[in-house]
Order: sequence, then structure tokens, then C-alpha cells
Amino acid sequence: MKRAKRSGMKPRNFLAMAPILKKGGAHQRTDKRASRARQKAAMRRDPVESGYS
Repeated sequence: MKRAKRSGMKPRNFLAMAPILKKGGAHQRTDKRASRARQKAAMRRDPVESGYS
């Protein structure tokens, strides 16, 4: 019997790990509730700098 032909290894996709193709990370929500939540978190971190006394 003849042996089956084995194809070589598939070449690596060098573009898959290119730094220019990296994704942008987590996006912020832009609605009213999200902006108020960011203000509230900033106030909890440092009430003096966020404008509250």
C-alpha cells in the first residue's frame, strides 16, 4: 500500500500578532448614568478635588 501524503505545517499568520492590529481595550459607556457613576466614584476617591466638601 502507498503511504498517504502528509502536508507540511500550516504557516503562521504573522499579521495576527502585529502590534498595529491590537484591539483598543474596554470602552466606556457614555450615557448619563455612566457619567454620574464616574463622578460619584471620583467623589468617593477624593472629595476635595472633585468639588465637594
